[in-house]
Amino acid sequence: MGLSKESTGARAAGTELAIEKKDPGDFVLALAGNPNVGKSTVFNALTNLHQHTGNWPGKTVSNAQGYCQRQGQGYVLVDLPGCYSLLAHSAEEEVARDFLCFGGADAAVVVCDATCLERNLILVLQAMEITPNVVVCVNLLDEAQRKHIEVDLKKLSALLGVPVVGAAARSGRGLEELMAAAGKSARGQSPRKGGVVIPYPPVIEEAVKKLMPPIENLCGEKIDPRWLALKLLDSSGLTLELALEKKLGIRLRAQSQVRQALQGLQAEWERQGVTPESLRDEIAAGAVRRAEEIAAQVVGQGQNGYSQRDQKWDQFLTGQATGFPVMLLLLLGIFWLTITGANYPSGLLSSALFWLGDRLRELCQACLSPPWLTGLLVDGIYRTLAWVVSVMLPPMAIFFPLFTLLEDLGYLPRIAFNLDRCFQSCGACGKQSLTTAMGFGCNAAGVVGCRIIDSPRERLIAMLTNNFVPCNGRLPMLIALITMFFAGAAGGFGGSLLSAVMLLGVILLGIAMTLAASKFLSQTLLKGEPSSFTLELPPYRRPQIGKVILRSVFDRTLFVLGRAAAVAAPAGLIIWLLANITIGDATLLAHCAGFLDPFARLFGLDGVILLAFILGLPANEIVIPLIIMAYTSGGALVELTDLTALRALLVENGWTWLTALCTLLFGLMHWPCSTTCMTIQKESQSLKWTAVAFLLPTVCGLGLCFLVATAARLLGAA
Repeated sequence: MGLSKESTGARAAGTELAIEKKDPGDFVLALAGNPNVGKSTVFNALTNLHQHTGNWPGKTVSNAQGYCQRQGQGYVLVDLPGCYSLLAHSAEEEVARDFLCFGGADAAVVVCDATCLERNLILVLQAMEITPNVVVCVNLLDEAQRKHIEVDLKKLSALLGVPVVGAAARSGRGLEELMAAAGKSARGQSPRKGGVVIPYPPVIEEAVKKLMPPIENLCGEKIDPRWLALKLLDSSGLTLELALEKKLGIRLRAQSQVRQALQGLQAEWERQGVTPESLRDEIAAGAVRRAEEIAAQVVGQGQNGYSQRDQKWDQFLTGQATGFPVMLLLLLGIFWLTITGANYPSGLLSSALFWLGDRLRELCQACLSPPWLTGLLVDGIYRTLAWVVSVMLPPMAIFFPLFTLLEDLGYLPRIAFNLDRCFQSCGACGKQSLTTAMGFGCNAAGVVGCRIIDSPRERLIAMLTNNFVPCNGRLPMLIALITMFFAGAAGGFGGSLLSAVMLLGVILLGIAMTLAASKFLSQTLLKGEPSSFTLELPPYRRPQIGKVILRSVFDRTLFVLGRAAAVAAPAGLIIWLLANITIGDATLLAHCAGFLDPFARLFGLDGVILLAFILGLPANEIVIPLIIMAYTSGGALVELTDLTALRALLVENGWTWLTALCTLLFGLMHWPCSTTCMTIQKESQSLKWTAVAFLLPTVCGLGLCFLVATAARLLGAA
């Protein structure tokens, strides 16, 4: 069910977002809400995942649109970014506010969390100030019931003057009633009842009365004049004024009637000792006070045993004495499960894919294909893809579901809470801990995740340092090196556990380098004070195992695997050419490795290793296969899944524990892959910062390798 027939322009901050309708009579519903209220669950349940995503024009914030149909009426749902208010202190808040103002939505559905309704009502009240067609969805009623929290939905509807529908979106409860109420609101059949949405102190109410007449003369009924008057009193709304100028064709504050009214008010405020800052504070506090008043009348709290249990878990998982040890043990467990569980399926997959490669070669020979074409297609492109898939797929199929499980349980925000102080002390944003965690799956995904950071300076720091944590493409190489050279003597459970412990140490080194690089950037190229942010600790939720597996496999595993395969295929072609074109008595691959060898040995490596990292720019997964190809002087990647045989091959070519250690360190810290580089360029819109992101980990990696290699040689331990 694609969205294709009709596009209507929705203007936000002077740029256009296409709302795609199937039929001109379709209604547009804006779906708003705080983070972690189940808004995405509501959206996905209503659209049955018939959605498409993109970026809001001019913003680094994702949007999703979906389509659903009820009783012959079509609806386009626009999923607004989660935000706590519409005061527009972040890109998410700007997007939500501007779309409600100018996006052409027929109605707004604001999703609330029944377990913490008071905070959610702030967004509801602010949305009601912008548009009269609001429907409130009180979600997570099942969790509220477990916490013995009761919400009087009828009384809440009466106090707000808009329709209120209770729901438990995970089980589908209340969604049909929600769509029925949204349809009535979109048709104008549920007009808002009551007077002023948010009452303000007398000084603000008097100012609003004086500003409303000239605003009504200029804007008519296009935008609520009371809300516009309030925004003019809040002088921090520059982006809104630019959007208004684009929408209305006039600069409201510059109009003579409005300017005179504002000048008169400013003179009066000076006599009364009222400052613009105090006015902004009062406007913000007005919604909070009203939300508290309403929540006190509609929320009933019974026995709170479940909340106490949540609090005890939080004290354990985020406590000063237990927070970090628990976090490290969980990471250790995930790495151990990934290492132990991936070995056997990886071997089976590799054998199956290379067997298929042999059959493809036989087929090419039967079709009388030229040897060079067979080599190019089978030995070059196919075998490179086979290596990437067999090495990447099993660990990702284990790591991503475990990672998604922690996310679904609500533990990832607790990790961010634990690491917040570390990043704040480095002059970075605490939200960087979340993007760092995303980098374990894929650094490109971690870079995209930096959009959640509001400050451009801190967002850049997070993007430039994300590559210090190893992505899923580098983890197999690190695991193989640790197992072969440092934990191979201990077999069975002890060996896998020792490998997991050493891998955890390498990961911690990457995190330490992330913090150090963030500190360096915040004091040199990107000076500034760290900003504060509100980090909500969502309630613990029972994970939906089926959805966790589905989301991790399709949204993460296959997405990352497909992207790696797309860059590995052309890389395989180039590598095969280098390994099969001979100049003199050696291949181009051997010539390049020989040229790089003197430089590489300064850092404890050799020319083959350094060349493998260079050629592995498209995909880190092919570094080890490239090393094998060069050492065996073969024109194709060979199947060498036995780590004992691989270690013997490496030792025969001069590898020592020092070579393995320096390769391990450089594998942890070197340039980002080509996909991550392209993502950084797209997100930063700057070649300069992309170059910095490329050079920063590379310089650190080479510098650390040089120090380790030099120290080992001086001590005679090499």
